[in-house]
Amino acid sequence: MPTLLARSPITPAVTRPEGSGVRRIPRVVGADVPVPLRDGGHVPYANFDYAASAPCLEAVHEAVTRALPYYSSVHRGAGYASQVTTGAYEEARETVRSFLGAWRRSAVVFTRNTTDSMNLLAQAVPAGTSVVVFETEHHASLLPWKRAVRLPAPATPAEAVSAADRALRSCPTGSRLLVVTAASNVTGELWPIEELARVAHRNGARIAVDAAQLVPHRPLDMTAHGLDYVAFSGHKLYAPFGSGVLAGRADWLRAAVPYLKGGGASASVGETTRWAASAEQRHEAGSPNVLGAIALAAACETLSACWSDLAVREEALVGRLRAGLAALPHVRELSLWGDRAPRVGIVSFTVDGWNARDVALTLSEEHGIGVRDGKFCAHPFVRHLVGGESAVRASLGIGTSEEHIDRLLTALAGLTRG
Repeated sequence: MPTLLARSPITPAVTRPEGSGVRRIPRVVGADVPVPLRDGGHVPYANFDYAASAPCLEAVHEAVTRALPYYSSVHRGAGYASQVTTGAYEEARETVRSFLGAWRRSAVVFTRNTTDSMNLLAQAVPAGTSVVVFETEHHASLLPWKRAVRLPAPATPAEAVSAADRALRSCPTGSRLLVVTAASNVTGELWPIEELARVAHRNGARIAVDAAQLVPHRPLDMTAHGLDYVAFSGHKLYAPFGSGVLAGRADWLRAAVPYLKGGGASASVGETTRWAASAEQRHEAGSPNVLGAIALAAACETLSACWSDLAVREEALVGRLRAGLAALPHVRELSLWGDRAPRVGIVSFTVDGWNARDVALTLSEEHGIGVRDGKFCAHPFVRHLVGGESAVRASLGIGTSEEHIDRLLTALAGLTRG
C-alpha cells in the first residue's frame, strides 16, 4: 500500500536529555498518588507490586495520547488516518524486534500477554512435539502444553542445565521444545538461558523463553543468546494497554492453523479458506490492539535509552531491601539458588507467625504499601519453597524510592516485634 509518510507522526524517536550525557530516569504515571490509611490519614503510595502489573510510563501515556487523534483501522484502509495508524503499528513491530535483538526474518506477533503468547506457541508446535519444562515456571509457561515432561526444581543453575540436557536426550524422536523462564516471578533469580539454549540446540530442540519478568529490568538479545522464541507482556513493561508479544522463528507459526480464525488471518474465503502466509497476519486475526502495540513500542524505546542507569539504581534498591530483610530475625527471604544468585527486583519472603494475606493487608491499611501475597501463579514452585503456605512478594520498579524501601522495612520490623 502506498504511504504518505516516511515516518508516522505519532511515534517520534525518543529524545535524550541534553547536557552532561547523564540520562534522566523515566517517570511513571501516578508515582505520588495518595492512598488512605486505616487511621484516616493519607500517604503517597509505595508500590511493590510491579511484577504483577507495572504502572504506565509517562512516555507511554504521551505516545498513546498522540496516537488517539489518528486512530483508525490498519492494513486495509486507504484513508490518511488508516495509513498513519498502519505505519505506527508496523513501526511498533520493528521497535519490538530491535528491543529483543530478534533476527530480521523472525516473526513478531502481537498478542494479549505472555499467557496468550505461550498458548499460541503451544497451539503452533508440530503434532507430537515433546516439551520439557521446569516446575518452577509461571503457570503461563507450565500449563499450555499437550505433551510435557515436567522437571523438578533444580538445586543450582548447573543442575538446571544438566537436567534439561538429560530430559531432551530422553525425548522420543521428533520435534522438541525446552520452555524456561528468564527471571523467576517468585524469587527474581536469573536463569542461565544462554547455556540452556546451547543444550537445547545440541539435542535438536528449540527453546522458548518467558521473559515477562526480565525485560522490565534488563536488556535481552535473542540473537546473542540463541533463543528461538521469546514471550513477554506489556502490562509488566510499563505499557498497560493489553498487548503482549511472541517473537521467534516463523516456520512453526506459518505452518500452524490460525490461533484465531477471522478477518486478516484469511487470504481468500470461498468453499475453502486459504490462510495468510505470514506468521503475523495468520495469528493476528480481527482488528488488532493498535494502541497497545504503540504503547509497547514506546516503553521499549524509553527503556532502551537508559538501561545502564536503571540497572545501577535497581541494584542499589534491591541491595537495601535484602539487607534490611536479612536483619529482621522473623523474616525469611525465599531463594532457589542462595543469597548470591543474580536477580532482578523481585523479593519474596515469609514472616514467622503471620499469614501472608494478613501481612499484605496490614502493610496496605496501616502504611500505604502495596505488596502481593499468595502463590503468584507458580503453585508448584511456591510449594517447593514453603510447602503449603503462601508468601509475600515485594517487587520493585522505576517508581520505587529509598523511602519506599525504608517504609516497608520499618513496617515489617513492627510486625515482627508484635
